[in-house]
Amino acid sequence: VKLAVPYGQRALVAGKRLAETLPTSAGESYRASFEFTQPSDGIDLMAGPWVVREKTVSRNAQSPPQSPLVLRTFFPADLDATPGLAQAYLDDTQAYIERYSKDIGAYPYSEFSIVASPLPTGFGMPTLTYLGAEVLRLPFIRKTSLGHEILHNWWGNGVYVDYQRGNWSEGLTTFMADYAYKEDESANAASEMRLAWLRDAAVFAGEKSGTLREFRSRANAAGATVGYGKAAMVFVMLRDRLGKKAFDQGIRNFWTAQQFKIAGWDDLQTAFERASGEKLGAFFAPWLDQQALPAVAIARAESSRTGTQHQLNVSFNKQDARLPLRLPLEISAAGRRETHWVDLGAERNSASINLDFAPQTLRLDPEMRVWRRLEASQLPPILRQWMAASAPQLVNVARPLEANVAVNQLSARFFETKPKPGQLSTALSSKNPVLLAGTHADIDQALASTGLPRRPASLAGQGSAQVWTVSGKTFQLAVISGQDAAAIIALQRGLPHYGGQSWLIFEQGRAINKGIWPASVPEIIVSSSPRKDNK
Repeated sequence: VKLAVPYGQRALVAGKRLAETLPTSAGESYRASFEFTQPSDGIDLMAGPWVVREKTVSRNAQSPPQSPLVLRTFFPADLDATPGLAQAYLDDTQAYIERYSKDIGAYPYSEFSIVASPLPTGFGMPTLTYLGAEVLRLPFIRKTSLGHEILHNWWGNGVYVDYQRGNWSEGLTTFMADYAYKEDESANAASEMRLAWLRDAAVFAGEKSGTLREFRSRANAAGATVGYGKAAMVFVMLRDRLGKKAFDQGIRNFWTAQQFKIAGWDDLQTAFERASGEKLGAFFAPWLDQQALPAVAIARAESSRTGTQHQLNVSFNKQDARLPLRLPLEISAAGRRETHWVDLGAERNSASINLDFAPQTLRLDPEMRVWRRLEASQLPPILRQWMAASAPQLVNVARPLEANVAVNQLSARFFETKPKPGQLSTALSSKNPVLLAGTHADIDQALASTGLPRRPASLAGQGSAQVWTVSGKTFQLAVISGQDAAAIIALQRGLPHYGGQSWLIFEQGRAINKGIWPASVPEIIVSSSPRKDNK
């Protein structure tokens, strides 16, 4: 591809840049030529008034040796002028490419560019990512989205997705990027991400969101829960089953066998079977082809002693669990805590574990390592339950005209389905989620007049807007409260991105604090049966 654009502009397409001619006067054009020798489903061309910065990285240490890697930023002048920003993107890009080259196999291209878009886009293409200029300013993007898009040069742009057999790429990329960065941060951060996936799953458990094998691309929150969250959790469970060494080898096998080919879930299964020496059809088939979210809970736990040993017998209640489950049990006693894994077939509802101590309490999967329906105590309300509701209700109590209009505009961005307007007392008598919105004074009056819980003390007086959920026995209520119309309008951009939260505090549209209401993992008391003496 040969490009020519007017003076002051730069342009590029995916691929290797072969030549470039910079204009020396206003009457000349910028010219460049590119080649891409691998299969492609089209050519994406980007042009803009960018300042281009470049970094060359030696790759001689790799085997076989490769030509130097060229990294570039294409930023508008004001973004490029941000001290250290372009260099930070170049350095972080180098680190990500080195990381994934080691984990998967050599980076398959000669360059990578971060290209700024005037719109809030997020695209990954071979050799480049096209991200919104305003997004690139955010300090956390280099720690999250950048690595995700770079990894797509292996998954999606290096091994192509067979969309007829399901999109595995987004789940594997989420697992090896977004989730892996949480694992790097801490075990608790990784657990919180798994918990967030499971809470989202609970929101959509009753909807026909499709199976994982049917997932093609993210069309809504329900689809994203399957194609990103569930798919990533499948890889978490697979690694727990195979062990890290065999799992990592399976990833490398997949890349080696499928590079620049169209691949599906079956090809991933084959790669992991080669690495582990196991047949994995019984693992992959149910997780890919069954839509139901399995629900499993401990029904009863009893321990008996024989000599110095203790036998723990555990019975389970299961629902929508017509698939094999491998579950971790945390077993505790005074001064002891151990985790044991039990295998439950589709028809099996009990397990026995031999221990050298007397167990006192049990917790099922306390670290959230299995894709399943959480118990009620683990499911505090989150905003996604309102955003993705099929029949949401809106109660707009803002009395100032500007604030009233602002609430209606915000609701159009907040909900995936148009809400039904109504009065608070009537709306609360319905089982459908209710969003109450208005100014601080209007909200406080509405809550008081209907006897609902007052504004949480932990949120009161903070920020220009507050958002929180209320869990009632007969109703589902979320509240958006702004100090004025401007504060409510400012929520339009940011609030829709916080579906996984129970409460937030905003200062002129920027989230300054957020969280999820406390939850707990049910703890089961182990009963003791009479001692069995050996004869």
